[in-house]
Amino acid sequence: MECTVSWTGATTGTRSGMGFVAETGSGHIVNMDGAPDEKTPANGGRNQAPRPMEMLLAGAGGCTAYDVVLILKRGRHDVRGCSVQLTSERAETDPKVFTKIHMQFTVTGRNLPSTAVERAIAMSHDKYCSATIMLGKTAEITTGFDIVEA
Repeated sequence: MECTVSWTGATTGTRSGMGFVAETGSGHIVNMDGAPDEKTPANGGRNQAPRPMEMLLAGAGGCTAYDVVLILKRGRHDVRGCSVQLTSERAETDPKVFTKIHMQFTVTGRNLPSTAVERAIAMSHDKYCSATIMLGKTAEITTGFDIVEA
């Protein structure tokens, strides 16, 4: 897996701002930006894209939701939707790693057994989701779920 991240201020010649663009190995482009810094505007972002740590959290959510849907489909369950709401806390001092992450899943389908959904989430977190397993080295990760009948 590869990714190239470039500072956009360097390419525009402005040498200010904290915008970055990532080009993934699969050829996709993702913009990132920092929060504005009122004390030193040249050191802050322009709030035009997600923060890098938001991207990390979103990636973990995408990774685990992918697993949950795939595990349910492989179990021949009639899953029709899946979303996960992530809330997190970070350390107050540098490095400001994630210390707590809660993932609340909403899984939609027909006649989905709660045991199957619970098992799919557990399998993702214990075995398959590289992102959450890696983040679990610094953060306490908790989960919950709701099932919506389609």
